[in-house]
This record gives sequence, structure tokens and C-alpha cells, in this order.
Amino acid sequence: MFAILTARRGVTLVELVVTISILAVLASVVMPLTQMTARRTRELELRRNLRTIRTAIDEFKKRYDKSADEKKLPLVVNKSGYPTTLQELVDGYDFGEVNPPKRKFLRRIPSDPFNSPKGKEEPKWGLRSYNDKPDSSSWGGEDVYDVYSLSAGTAIDGTKYKEW
Repeated sequence: MFAILTARRGVTLVELVVTISILAVLASVVMPLTQMTARRTRELELRRNLRTIRTAIDEFKKRYDKSADEKKLPLVVNKSGYPTTLQELVDGYDFGEVNPPKRKFLRRIPSDPFNSPKGKEEPKWGLRSYNDKPDSSSWGGEDVYDVYSLSAGTAIDGTKYKEW
């Protein structure tokens, strides 16, 4: 009348298959979310880096115009007042001030997260000069008025990275 209880060890094949299938479903849901998060993070970094460079260019122009108004710089015909290269924002520019002799606007040139340089190369950005058209994809070479990403990719919101 008394049933003898035996201890059961291990798991059955059905329990194992159910557990593995549940884990597979969870993994298939999590992987796209992590990929989307990584992409969104790179997009935020691209926006931040573009804003940093553009702010430095604008500050350079303000400082140049102020120095020109105060007659600290020699008058140069056809000079827009924008930096000639991005590296000039890092190296500094002499605005005719006593202290500091060269004013710097960036510590380093931020890189494009969708077009990262290989090894020790400088970060690559698309450049536009003051005389270029707003949607130009070729740089006139006179100065640096604007920067844009060289990536041909499309953002999560459907816009092209080159258009930011």
C-alpha cells in the first residue's frame, strides 16, 4: 500500500528541449536590441562630434572677427576668417594677442564613428569652404566653413549621415 518514493536525478529530454528553446527565443529578441543600442550610441557620438567641431569653427570665426575689428590682424583681402584646416583648430592661431600667443580651440580632432581612421591616420571628415554650396561634396580648399560625415550610411530616423 505504501508506494516507495525513489529519488529522481537529472532532467528529461523534454525539459532540456523546452529550456533550450526558451533561451533561443530570448536570445533572438535581445540581439537586435543590443545592435540597435550600439548603432544609436554611435549616432549620438557622431552628432556630438559634429557639434564640437562646428562650435570650434564658429568660435574661431568670432575670435578672428574680433581681432580684425580691433586691428590686431593685418587686413587680408578675400579672407573669410574661418580656419584653413581642422588641424589649425588644434595647433592654434595667432590672433595678434600678447597672451596666449596662439589660441587653440580643440585638444584633438574628434573622429567620425562611422568612418573611423585606421591606425595613426587623422580623422577623416568631409569639408566645405565658405564659398562652397551647402550641399557640396567637394571642398574648395580655401578654408573650413563646415564639416560632414563621409559615411554613406542611413541613420535610424531615415536621414543620411552625410546630411547631418
